[in-house]
Amino acid sequence: MKKFFILLFFSIALLSYSAAFAVEVAPRISDREIIEGLADIRGDIKKLEVEVKGDIKKLEVEVKGDIKELRAEINAVRAEIKAVDKRFDAVDKRFDDMNSRFDDLRWMFSIFITISIVILGFVLRMQWQMHKKQTQVETILETQKDELAFLKRLIEKFLPPKGTL
Repeated sequence: MKKFFILLFFSIALLSYSAAFAVEVAPRISDREIIEGLADIRGDIKKLEVEVKGDIKKLEVEVKGDIKELRAEINAVRAEIKAVDKRFDAVDKRFDDMNSRFDDLRWMFSIFITISIVILGFVLRMQWQMHKKQTQVETILETQKDELAFLKRLIEKFLPPKGTL
């Protein structure tokens, strides 16, 4: 029985060893099959090239359409910018008009103030001269007060009494 187990062990080892090195032999490929395979590959490549060219043309058409849309939008934006520029020009013109009006008002107020100051100076000078003359007359009257009182009494003496005429 020992021999049987030893023999069985070696036979299993020998069989498993040969199975580990088993290599399947590839069938031979002929030149004709290689040429047919290459022809199929070339056909597939041509199909792919046609698909890629079609896709590229589609993308070119889409890109050209997008470019046209963008140009139209850019032109619209430029038109809006020009309109806004015109509005700003109109507002600038209004501000310039307002500035010229304020300049005119400033000149008018300056002339008014100048004329007022000249008139005020004239009036003050006249008052000063009148005050000066008044003080002269008052001093003269003070100095001649006694003489005037004498003349007044003299005139009253020469007048007839009030009830006689």
